[in-house]
Amino acid sequence: MPFDMPTVTRNLLIANVAVFLLQQVMGETLLMHFALWPWGADQMGQTSAGDIVSVGFRPWQLVSYAFMHGGLLHLFSNMFALYMFGGQIERVFGPRNFTVYYFVCLIVAALAQLAVVRWFTGGFYPTLGASGAVFGILLAFGMLFPHERLMLLFPPIPMPAWVFVTLYGLYELVLGVTGTQSGIAHFAHLGGMLGGFILIQYWRGKLPIKPQRQLRR
Repeated sequence: MPFDMPTVTRNLLIANVAVFLLQQVMGETLLMHFALWPWGADQMGQTSAGDIVSVGFRPWQLVSYAFMHGGLLHLFSNMFALYMFGGQIERVFGPRNFTVYYFVCLIVAALAQLAVVRWFTGGFYPTLGASGAVFGILLAFGMLFPHERLMLLFPPIPMPAWVFVTLYGLYELVLGVTGTQSGIAHFAHLGGMLGGFILIQYWRGKLPIKPQRQLRR
């Protein structure tokens, strides 16, 4: 990890890894209380120890879910993307605005997931992971560094960042609408991108409500 990594990005990486390690110790307890559960009435469930518990949506889950992960690969993929792109975005936004941006993206991602589950897909299952915030950061990279070259892994094709981000967003939309790759919160990913787009446009003075200081890049 570079020693010059910006403070907020570094602290977010540490926080996500720390919570993941805590999950390995506390297991179901964190999942029941801090993952994002669907909005609505609580439901009863049984733990692996045989205890009957009531689980459901709580307001703090709009934030807490984004620091939990479903496995080592899930954690690694999100933290690798945060490591690759977060520092560059933080240097442009500054620590305070980057923190605001990160949390706006993860909250809008959570709201999008709650809406889709309640009014479209149904079901009662937890959502967890920093992917919504990470997709917001990827969106910011595409908007702030549109001509930077990014490389697809399969196939290995280089393309401008704005093309990469646009195609990735469309890909997530197709997967979400068709129900492909069930178990992945595609609309949370899109919600993170939407939250990031609106906030950047606000900072650029593109919305009816104007910021006190506009983002120049």
